Amino acid sequence: MQIIPVVDLMKGQVVRAVRGLRGEYRPVVSALCAGSDPVRVAQALCGYAGADTLYVADLDALTGGTAQAAVIRDLLAALPGVSLWLDAGFADAAAFDRLRDVLGEDGARVAPVFASEALATPGAACASLADRSGAILSLDRRGGRRMDPAGCWDRPEIWPERVIVMTLDRVGSFDGPDLGTLRDCARRAPRVTLIGAGGIRDEADLRTAQAAGASAWLTASALHDRRIPPRAPAAGQGTD
Repeated sequence: MQIIPVVDLMKGQVVRAVRGLRGEYRPVVSALCAGSDPVRVAQALCGYAGADTLYVADLDALTGGTAQAAVIRDLLAALPGVSLWLDAGFADAAAFDRLRDVLGEDGARVAPVFASEALATPGAACASLADRSGAILSLDRRGGRRMDPAGCWDRPEIWPERVIVMTLDRVGSFDGPDLGTLRDCARRAPRVTLIGAGGIRDEADLRTAQAAGASAWLTASALHDRRIPPRAPAAGQGTD
């Protein structure tokens, strides 16, 4: 099971996400490093997890503000061997294209995450997800309800090759992964690579999630608290 570390950015800091209650997020306190500086935290997470992919949630953009382009550029410069999956509340593909242009050359290492909570219309969803190998869809739900104005959950025919099953009320909760939703998505779209998010407590949860159909899991709190042991670097990653 691949671990994809997560940094949640808010006002230039990494915050600890808990149950999707964004108004209550506070700067992260981590056993892996001191402080909440995005570069320091991202380097610590990727080094500890041996990861060559980092998931970045720009909460300023997700809550209607401006994308933190300068912070994202800093992350790309500090992590040259790492690809970024970026969720910045993209309402459509044009919104991602504008941000990628601002990021410069390193923007080629950024994959857009189109969140079902943010995609504005069914047409925008179809156009944004048309690049099956490049785009990533996040199917978001909280409190048992789908966050999905564009109707992505009920249209597996438009899902790209990579789909995140995001149960926001389990993020940072240590309540265990949402295996029922994961299995339902695997049943409806067996060709899709599924990535889970939320609830992981330990290695045993990762094994159970893999058996349920996940190929990777977005993870933050379990890494910060060292509930999962360190991993060797991914192929092509350095050790310093």
